[in-house]
Amino acid sequence: MRELTATKRKFMDQLSTKEGIIGALAIDQRGALKKMLAKEGYKGDVTEAIVEFKKLVSEELTPYSTSILLDPEYGLPASEVKVADAGLLLAYEQTGYDATEPGRFPDLIVDWSAYRIREAKADAVKFLLYYDVDEADVVNDRKKAFVERIGSECAAEDIPFYLELLSYDAKNDDNASKEFAKVKPHKVNEMMKEFSKDCYKVDVLKMEVPVNMKFVEGFCENEADVIYTKAEAKKYFKEQSDASDLPFIFLSAGVSAKMFQDTLEFAKEAGSTFNGVLCGRATWKDGVAIFAHEGEAAARTWLQTQGRKNIEELNEVLYRTATSWHTKF
Repeated sequence: MRELTATKRKFMDQLSTKEGIIGALAIDQRGALKKMLAKEGYKGDVTEAIVEFKKLVSEELTPYSTSILLDPEYGLPASEVKVADAGLLLAYEQTGYDATEPGRFPDLIVDWSAYRIREAKADAVKFLLYYDVDEADVVNDRKKAFVERIGSECAAEDIPFYLELLSYDAKNDDNASKEFAKVKPHKVNEMMKEFSKDCYKVDVLKMEVPVNMKFVEGFCENEADVIYTKAEAKKYFKEQSDASDLPFIFLSAGVSAKMFQDTLEFAKEAGSTFNGVLCGRATWKDGVAIFAHEGEAAARTWLQTQGRKNIEELNEVLYRTATSWHTKF
């Protein structure tokens, strides 16, 4: 069983319920939000719009969340309007990845550090890594060293390290394809094993579910699209849970609110001991179009009604299905 310092435990408690369930809201999107606004034909100042939308989400939805994930580039004003008892995670990575060379290499926000994140009153550092377990060692060793450095930095500052892992296939750019769905369980579960090692000093893993639910028997629209039977999919969920002794939480990956809720139920049935969620677009993404076309007041009304409904329905499922991270430290 892992150990936590007293300071890290205090931060972890701030990010979760008293029972140890993490029900966090994610709106650290930067490039993705720009694309969403562009898709809606937004004509105003995009930077200002992103800042204001993050503030709206924080103000209206943190009363129903244990914590919120923001970015230092656009999200600091939103951190000031969250409810006082909601924890704060700040992203350390630049948006996206380096597209100038193969390997999807990450980079840090150049004028931030774990020290500065803690000074900004955050309760955890979050870092996102794209990782293909089957890519060449020359690529993956570089990424491993990168994570080791961040883990050591967080340990020195005595602040929890949340590592978000996104799988990909270096030989196939289409993560939504059937071909990727066939290899996804291997990609996800093996990278979870790797980054659970002590050398990375990770405290919480933020993970994808190990299958594409759109290709699971009973979840896909067309039976011809079935790649995994329910039994096979449950086996992958259980393998994922058994792959690490660290707390881990699920990301929503942009699926609908209903699909994400159904996925949590399925994970529980499979015997997964996940410890919460860091849910973003599944909660608030439909509010972007309203903000773009109808303005701030209409978006606030949507967040107060449908946005709140999305998060409360998710919480109802979450608190029935997740297990406490207290059992893992």
